[in-house]
Amino acid sequence: MKFYSTKNKDHQVSLKEAVLKGLPPDNGLYMPVSIPKLPAAFFEDLKNLSLQEIACQVSSAFFGGDLSDDDIRWIAEDAINFDAPLHHIHDSIFALELFHGPTLAFKDFGARFMSRMMSRLLQGQKNDVKILVATSGDTGSAVAQGFYGIEGTHVVILYPSGKVSKIQEQQIATLDKNITTLEVDGTFDDCQHLVKKAFLDMDLNKMLTLSSANSINIARLIPQSFYYFYLYGQCRKLNSKDICICVPSGNFGNLTAGLIAQKMGLPVYRFIAAVNANDTFPKYLHSGVFKPQPSVKTLSNAMDVGNPSNLGRVFDLYENNVVIVRRYIDSDSYDDDKTRKTIRQVYDSHGYILDPHGAVGYSALVEFLAEQEHNVNGVFFETAHPAKFKDTVDTVLGTDIPVPSRLKRFMDRPKTATAISSDYSAFKDFLLTSFN
Repeated sequence: MKFYSTKNKDHQVSLKEAVLKGLPPDNGLYMPVSIPKLPAAFFEDLKNLSLQEIACQVSSAFFGGDLSDDDIRWIAEDAINFDAPLHHIHDSIFALELFHGPTLAFKDFGARFMSRMMSRLLQGQKNDVKILVATSGDTGSAVAQGFYGIEGTHVVILYPSGKVSKIQEQQIATLDKNITTLEVDGTFDDCQHLVKKAFLDMDLNKMLTLSSANSINIARLIPQSFYYFYLYGQCRKLNSKDICICVPSGNFGNLTAGLIAQKMGLPVYRFIAAVNANDTFPKYLHSGVFKPQPSVKTLSNAMDVGNPSNLGRVFDLYENNVVIVRRYIDSDSYDDDKTRKTIRQVYDSHGYILDPHGAVGYSALVEFLAEQEHNVNGVFFETAHPAKFKDTVDTVLGTDIPVPSRLKRFMDRPKTATAISSDYSAFKDFLLTSFN
């Protein structure tokens, strides 16, 4: 399959170029030239399929012309070797728990799949690919773990100083081998700006082979669609109600994956993009005009994005027409005070511990369903284990939540990150000095 730039549909490239380049030269985003429709038999059988079987079938629809069946099977089964269970909260409200991978965050799905796909696409290539990643928290740890030790790659992770949780920082900034971490004096948007500018720097690209593992990379995005199909199958085991899906949203890659799944035929009654104080998207839905704004620090830090990259794909899917976007997506924002109250309320009423991002998603879902006459199953995403935000959750609940052993093992490691400014010339100099 070919992939085009959202800024120029005549610019089309192969899967390998789309994955290894990450970003088109015109600063658009790669999209498949066509989104395959899956057969009715696939949806009828979803309740009987494992997550790995779903991953194989969806991957084959997109990548079957570029990768062998054996490669696709190996990538899917080796990368997606954990579950995404549906947890009943109350009434017709469910949490899809996406934190059962190695770094306890939903980013494990895309990062692990992408690393293994890259290892296949890079076979026979002489020069290492330098993978640049901006993170507001969980992306960095998932990519670092997913690519750790993968031959032919060297990952450079940029994160905003003081704006990720302690556990997230320990997962990001304590690795060696082919992982380099930069602690940027700025915001996530600054980190993202540095990465994007590097990709558009022709002189730098002549000296280094650059790629990205952010959700701007199509190889990160497609695997996130797998669990949308999986949750549909799990819901069908319960009843035949329509499904409303609420996605805590920052850079909007997770939601975009769901929209692609819907284009492939997945029946979804409604999507809700739940955001925190970084509310550019609900403002866009209200006004019809998209205006980026500086990011604001919140408790749900992975959603602290003032100019979400993947909105370029959302606009592309719906013809840059806000009227069409409104048909499929609702959105609202919730501040930190509401987040704290929701964590407390859900724990007191239902004994379930939400992380701050899931709390924003739960709030948006409950408010949306309260206004609906249509009886649906409401599913919100729990995108990270609450222990990754232990200080916040412990303070809100007045308790000491346990930390899984997979997180504990990072806590005593020495920090290896290098501090840099948000100035692009400093970042470029670092790359050339370190890798050229």
